[in-house]
This record gives sequence, structure tokens and C-alpha cells, in this order.
Amino acid sequence: MSDNVNNALHSLLARCSFCGAAHGPSTPLITGIEGAICEACVRLADQVVTNWGRKRALDEMHGPIPKPEKIKEILDAYVIGQDLGKEILAVAVYNHYKRLKHESGDSGFGHLHNEVELGKSNILIMGPTGTGKTLLASTLARIVGVPFVVADATTLTQAGYVGDDVENILARLLDVAEGNIGRAEWGIVYLDEVDKLARSPELATNTRDISGEGVQQALLRLVEGAQVKVSLKGKRRDGNAEEVIIDTRNILFIAGGAFPGLEKHIAKRLQPAASGIGFHADPVKPEAEAAIAEVLDATQPEDLRRFGLIPEFIGRFPVLAPLEALDEAALVRILTEPRNALSRQYQRLFAYDNVVLEFTDDALSAIAQQAIERDTGARGLRSILEQILRKTMYEIPSQPEVRRCIINAAVVRGESPVLRETSLPYGAERFAPPEFGPDRGTEGVSRVTASSG
Repeated sequence: MSDNVNNALHSLLARCSFCGAAHGPSTPLITGIEGAICEACVRLADQVVTNWGRKRALDEMHGPIPKPEKIKEILDAYVIGQDLGKEILAVAVYNHYKRLKHESGDSGFGHLHNEVELGKSNILIMGPTGTGKTLLASTLARIVGVPFVVADATTLTQAGYVGDDVENILARLLDVAEGNIGRAEWGIVYLDEVDKLARSPELATNTRDISGEGVQQALLRLVEGAQVKVSLKGKRRDGNAEEVIIDTRNILFIAGGAFPGLEKHIAKRLQPAASGIGFHADPVKPEAEAAIAEVLDATQPEDLRRFGLIPEFIGRFPVLAPLEALDEAALVRILTEPRNALSRQYQRLFAYDNVVLEFTDDALSAIAQQAIERDTGARGLRSILEQILRKTMYEIPSQPEVRRCIINAAVVRGESPVLRETSLPYGAERFAPPEFGPDRGTEGVSRVTASSG
């Protein structure tokens, strides 16, 4: 009797309990107390369990998928202008969420989930300095529900040299994901100052460019999608630190850079060749030169190659997002409209000293004009305001009688000192900051004092 039971149990364990595959040299089985499983079913079970975990992680990271219009609306609260760049980023993040749902098996398309494999479209943002590239990335980090990291490309070097390896980017992403590899594999990486990776034309052809072309080549595997070993401590792999493997196929990469001089390569390509030599050459038309101001919209991969990026790196960023230079009207809006507007920031700083700070319209225009003359974009606005208000911020805490400071165009140009009033005009009390108290006094005759800057 016992022999029959053993034979029956043996025949039962000789087949996979899931697919019924018979045990053999090419089909080994893992046997348990009451069943067995083959290698193919183990791999299938691993995929199923992984999808369950991804669904749970996806639900924990965010709720409904944010619509592109909603993403752009949030970006509008912090970044002025650049509608094209915002739309490209909003669509990229929206598609990134949809790709995550597709990978987790929760796409809602049934059999199409197995028939279609969704790829990613990495983005390259181009624009002059001070146009909002880094601000767009940092603001986007507040919106997305997946791990987001901003990496500086200037600190990267080729493996084996002093500096950061490209794998350190994934180590930082893993830190943001709190060590959760699954969440890190769904993250977004913004590579700032990527134009500094361009190969310098002064280098000889046989000279190794460890911080330029070498970094571009090292980034190819990460950007395209590969299994990358990453140290948990983010240090160089020396054989002692524990390592994990991160799959970068679903990590969205966004690169940004100013690309100074790129417009020259584009203009050279767009400008028609001269039809003659010497006195027979056609003169350059002024209107043709003026049209070159918008050349970034006509950027082609060939122009980026001439700039110094290798073709393999360019091909991994199929979406090009040019940002437009900021004019005076846009800079004035940046000074006043966003939630982090500089005029509001300095008004808040003065409010802690119970002083009302006011900017006239002509002052705002003069500040914007100086930023354009310095060719620093929005990034130069803070330095201009610091220069204007430095002396006043130094003296105001020691002058409790001052209640109001006025900045006009003459003050911005250095032709007049900052105007200081010891009392507020009628109706200005209700605009005073919450910290504005009675300790400075409200009685007495209104008078104007001046500082030296």
C-alpha cells in the first residue's frame, strides 16, 4: 500500500503543478511538500508578483494621472513665458505616467499590454542663460509623484578619473527614492549644463576628453536603458560597498543647456551660400541677419554635432525643446507675478523690519533693461536688486523711524538715493505687512529722507 502511495506521489512531483511539464534533463523542477514548479513558471510568477508590487507602488506614489494642462498650470505659477517648453515637459511627464501604468499591467487595454511596448522620449532643452531651464526642472520636481533628481553634468568625469562617475546620478535617484529600487526605476533625471559636455575644438584628435566626450559615451547606456550596478553609498565601486542593479529603461532623462554659439552653426546652415566672390558677391541683407534671432527653433541634430555632441548622444534625445530669450516685458512679469517673485521676496524681507517697500513701474522697467544689457536673463535680476538695496538693508534696522522705502527709475540708474518716508500715506496702512506694528509710531509730520544707495 505504501509503495503505491509513494509511486503516485513520485509521479505527481515529476510534473510541474502549474503547467504540467514533465521532469527531465532540460526541465528541472523545484519540489516542495505537495507540489513542484518548473523554471518557466518561476519566471512567470516573478513577473506577476513584480507587477503586483508595481501596482501598489504606483498607487502609493500618486493618485490620478495629472493632465498636461494641469501640469502647465502649476508651472505657470512659478515660470513666466516659455509656453512651448512647458507644453513639451507637461506632455513628457504625462506620457511617463502612462508608460508606468502600462509597465505595471494596469493600462486598461487588455491584450494590447503584451503586444505593445512603450518606449521613452528623452528631452533636450536649449535656451540662453537665465531663461528658466533649471527653474522649470526644479518646479517640475514639486509636481511629479515619482523620484526626481537634478544632476550637474559639469561634475561628471569618465570612469577611472577624479570626479563623479555617471552611476552617481542613479545613486542620488536611489537616495531620493529612499532606497526603493522599484521607485527609482520609475524616476526622472534632469541633466543640467549638458552643453558643457561638448568636445572642445581646441583639443587634439588624439587627446582623451575625460569630462566631455568621455562623459557623453558613459551616459549612453544610462540614457538608452541598461542594467547598471550602483553602490548603495554612491561611491566608486571598489569591491567593498554593497551594490544593487537598477534598470534605466523606464527612467526619463531631461537634459538642459545654454549651448552658447549654437546659433552660429544654425545660421551658417540656414544662410544661403554666396553667389559670387569679391565685387561680384551679393551683400548680406540686414533683414536676413535679424531673422537669425529665432534660429534655435530650427535646430537640427547636425547643428548639435557641429557644436560638439556625439551623434549617439544626440540620437538618444529625440525631443528638442528650445526656450526663447526673455524680453523686457517678460522680465518685468518675472519680477512681480510668480509666487517666488523677487519683488515680493524683498518686500517680505523689509516687512520683518516693519518697512513697506515699493517699486514704481518705471523702476521695474529699468531693472529689466539692465538685466538685458548684462545678458544674464532672469538670473541677473537678483544681483541688480542686491546692488540697489544693499545700503538700505544695512541701515534700515538701525532707523526705526523709517516706515516706507520707494524705488524709482532714478534710484535704479544710480542718479538718486533710495527714498525713505517716516510715515505712510493715507490708505497705505492696509497694505502694510502683517508684522507691521505700532512700535515705529504713526504720528508726526511725513518727511522724506535719503540714503546713499
